[in-house]
Amino acid sequence: MKYSELDVSERRRLHDAIYLNLGTFRRDGRVVRTPVWFAEVDGFFWVFTAGNAGKVKRLANDARCEIARCDAWGGHLGPWVTACGERIEDAELEKIGYRALRAKYGWQMQLTDLLSRLSGRFHQRAMLRLRPGPQESFAGD
Repeated sequence: MKYSELDVSERRRLHDAIYLNLGTFRRDGRVVRTPVWFAEVDGFFWVFTAGNAGKVKRLANDARCEIARCDAWGGHLGPWVTACGERIEDAELEKIGYRALRAKYGWQMQLTDLLSRLSGRFHQRAMLRLRPGPQESFAGD
């Protein structure tokens, strides 16, 4: 489904959801779905994850993905929306994502950041930027 086909109330529910189910595609075309924390800013959905996570590798091979509202276990609660995603390497863009995630998740994100720093994994993270729409929607950014 296209993001533009969602009605206003479904867009609001997607924006306000606690978890986003992110579906990324393997080389053989099978989809792998994972519940993630996310924050939406200016039409982009920001997600952080381990830098060596499968979803990061799959997005590097194929920017196509799909997103849907979900519960903590990945059970989807809304329609699947086609999207494209990329790993963000620019520190200034990463700050936008982290600022949005910290604003949305508050103390939970602060605790996650603290534990990640204490374990030495904070700088091994990857920031993903997702945009609803076809893969070519990243062209020219």
